[in-house]
Amino acid sequence: MCGIAGILSPDIKNVNQQRLQKMTDALQHRGPEGDGFWINSEGTVGFGHRRLSIIDLSEAGAQPMHYLDRFTITYNGEIYNYLEIKESLIRQGYTFSSHCDTEVVLAAYACYGKDCLSYFDGMFAFAIWDRQERTLFCARDRFGEKPFYYKYSYTNNEFVFASEMKAFWAAGIRKKMDNEMLLNYLTLGWVQNPVNKQQTFFEDIHSLPPSHYLLYKLEENNEPYLEIKSYWDIDKETQTNTFSLNDAKEKFIELFSVSVQRRLRSDVPIGSSLSGGLDSSAIVAMVNKLLHGKGRQQTFSAVFPGFEKDESKQIEEVVKQFKIENYQVTPTADDLINDFERLVYHQEEPFQSSSIYAQFKVYELAKQHNATVILDGQGADETMAGYTKYYHWYWQEIIASHQWKEAKKEIELTRQNGQPINWSWRNYIAAFLPQVAANHLQKTYYNKQAGHPDITADFFSGNYDKSNIYKPTVTKLNDILYFNTMQFGLEELLRYADRNSMAHSREVRLPFLNHELVQFIFSVPSSYKIFEGFTKQILRLSMQDLLPESIVWRKDKIGFEPPQKQWMQHGRVEEMIRESKSKLVKQGILKAEVLQKPIRHQSAHDAGNFDMRYLCASQCL
Repeated sequence: MCGIAGILSPDIKNVNQQRLQKMTDALQHRGPEGDGFWINSEGTVGFGHRRLSIIDLSEAGAQPMHYLDRFTITYNGEIYNYLEIKESLIRQGYTFSSHCDTEVVLAAYACYGKDCLSYFDGMFAFAIWDRQERTLFCARDRFGEKPFYYKYSYTNNEFVFASEMKAFWAAGIRKKMDNEMLLNYLTLGWVQNPVNKQQTFFEDIHSLPPSHYLLYKLEENNEPYLEIKSYWDIDKETQTNTFSLNDAKEKFIELFSVSVQRRLRSDVPIGSSLSGGLDSSAIVAMVNKLLHGKGRQQTFSAVFPGFEKDESKQIEEVVKQFKIENYQVTPTADDLINDFERLVYHQEEPFQSSSIYAQFKVYELAKQHNATVILDGQGADETMAGYTKYYHWYWQEIIASHQWKEAKKEIELTRQNGQPINWSWRNYIAAFLPQVAANHLQKTYYNKQAGHPDITADFFSGNYDKSNIYKPTVTKLNDILYFNTMQFGLEELLRYADRNSMAHSREVRLPFLNHELVQFIFSVPSSYKIFEGFTKQILRLSMQDLLPESIVWRKDKIGFEPPQKQWMQHGRVEEMIRESKSKLVKQGILKAEVLQKPIRHQSAHDAGNFDMRYLCASQCL
């Protein structure tokens, strides 16, 4: 797990080690164990690297790394199945001088070209320079676990890339807020553009989309060639009808077991986040099974005694079940105040609420106890319909197929499980006229923006783009799960996890995001995901024999939620919010009247969490 940076330009004044050093210095937290640099003989290509050693801690694993006197790589991530790929490449005549996965990536590219990406089970962002073809090949993992940003300038005739945007500012590139993104964030809470995955909160800085590669051909006399293409996607249409529910459960256990086992490969200590919810508990249970109960697992939790959404009780149940070591942290409002500037610095772009701060402190806790690698549960909710919002999409699917009795039963069982039922005649229209429903949602979001009480008319009219307000046409549960997994939702959470873990030089690994496991989940019927009022049915059934029943069949959904409403009542937090509002008013973003409005103390996941957004946005400007 590392930080990468690079500069390509036919103008050799743009490519120098001093500039690369500034970029990698800005990424030191991603790799505190050393740096490396390489500039080609022509002086037109330069790579920088910060190292966090996970596999092969020797100097043989240092980067930038060269292969066959042709390829050079700077790489961030882990290929979990590198041993299997390496064995196959050895049979084809490729040789290796290290024990790390970096060299396997290089050999795989030498063997398969861009098709090497289809072999990787992992999280990654890398750049490979092909000296023979004078081509840069960059790629990002399927779901966007690892970041890759780039800037291509026609005027300066240079291509610059890095793991984080702060490396660009260190290289002398202008930092300017993208007000289109800022408007969507302030009014809707969006931190991504669902229509344009390359857009970031800063002008001219682009994000390589997940499951995409980039080819850049450096030309001295002609215009450089830049190509960006997708190399993988989820098939959300094809269902495997041959699987009974029991067979599907067994297949899920098999794939999940392989995923966890691969993510335990490490030459440094590994621990797990433990929230008390089903996802993190399932990972702890599977690790225990794979290790045959030998050795005490280290787990790390955020708890909030006395808070209605505290999960201490559930955490304790899992700790007793597996006799694991559990370390806990209780973040406070004072902690948030002290860490807020640092949190924003590492996140770089605005975030939804203070909920990510609990995760920030959990990874800090892991560092204090020398666990370099952390297993975490992101991805399960988006792929297996874990959020309560997915209920009505499932009910609409079965109503559209005229399963009226089944729908009535599901709604009633969900009500009995204590879940809020938001169901009306509009849902029946959505079931049979999904495009009308999508259009209505888009109009609703437009009205939220246009009718926002605090945004100035000039800021709205100058930055509103109707084409960015997109809602998918949903005919079945898989449609909305695909949208949240691949287009809008999951990548946001992965950004939080990457920056929070890297802030403390920790590597986070996500077993639920093995692509074969995800594709399998999308191939099974919707009733294997939501059934009899419970979400994530296939995961619950798979964990029945491993976890306490109270964890498997939990009816509430929390997930590291802090007492934000209470924190917002702290005098210093209120002062910070007032200062933020004043800054946004001076910049013509908010109306002056907002300064007279009382601060709204809201929970982390409340709708209209505007004051927290104002605080985040002002810090990112």
